[in-house]
Amino acid sequence: MATPLPPIRALQVFEAVARHGTVSAAAQELAISPSAVSQQLRALEAILQVSLFERRGRGVALTTWGTHYAAGLASAFGQIRGTHRRLADIARGARLVVSCLPSLAGKWLSPLLIDWTADAPGASVRLLAAEREAPLDDMLDFRVTYGEAGRAYTRHLELFRDWVSPACAPGLLSELRPKHPRDLLDGPLLHVEWDQSHRPPPDWTDFALRLGAGAAARAPALTLSLSSAAIEAAVNGRGIVLGQGAMIAQDVAAGRLVCPFDLRLALPEPYYLAWHTGAFDKPLGRELHGFLQSEGRRLRGAAIGAGDIVPRTLASGAAPGPA
Repeated sequence: MATPLPPIRALQVFEAVARHGTVSAAAQELAISPSAVSQQLRALEAILQVSLFERRGRGVALTTWGTHYAAGLASAFGQIRGTHRRLADIARGARLVVSCLPSLAGKWLSPLLIDWTADAPGASVRLLAAEREAPLDDMLDFRVTYGEAGRAYTRHLELFRDWVSPACAPGLLSELRPKHPRDLLDGPLLHVEWDQSHRPPPDWTDFALRLGAGAAARAPALTLSLSSAAIEAAVNGRGIVLGQGAMIAQDVAAGRLVCPFDLRLALPEPYYLAWHTGAFDKPLGRELHGFLQSEGRRLRGAAIGAGDIVPRTLASGAAPGPA
């Protein structure tokens, strides 16, 4: 049969007196009166049936029994205080940790989070660019990922289904002067080779097939394993990329990239947001969750019509029909 513990309050009072060496100092730390401290000590000694202290002037000294007892309690209460401080520090300045696929993190999510933290006083976010999936726990709050990997998380929602569209630097466009979408296939093509664990986005062969009979894609001039690297190569005038709408938006808005034709082919699967329930216990965790949802809704609205081929610069009669 287990020996019942004395009241925790009595143990706390004893540990404080043993650490400070005076009843008054312990009473000040615990915000109680010295008489209340003495009462707790008497009650504890009665339960243990040993003397824990002997009085020496205005102070107290531990007996042999008290010394043994204090040693164990000092370690235990030290751990409790340390745990409390760490949790309090986390609660006051907790960082929200978001993991995201590398290219999407750099070209889409990072700029969004910079803007969000600027508008959310006290917000602190750590963004991890990671291809590998990881379990969500107290150290990882949110994950933005693609396709089947997103659906594997217990708590997830669909953010948006992106599309790809041909894009290149303004200088290269001036050099190529394409009059028809098929003319793009004669230019320097950049290809993105996705990880085999994901269903890849449409490539230049799909683009050619979508244009209809007579279109054919030649071998890409350069193949890259990261969408962000392919987009940067296009920005630098190295070729034409089938860039994802979410990833090229800022470069298009800044004039670093142009889309000569409004040709959009949808990705086969959507992006997902997954989260750990502990994220909602952190400051602004629910707000970040809502913000990411709203951005997903905005992109879903922009994706309406993805898969259509509607050349922006051609007369409607010259537009090729879908295959």
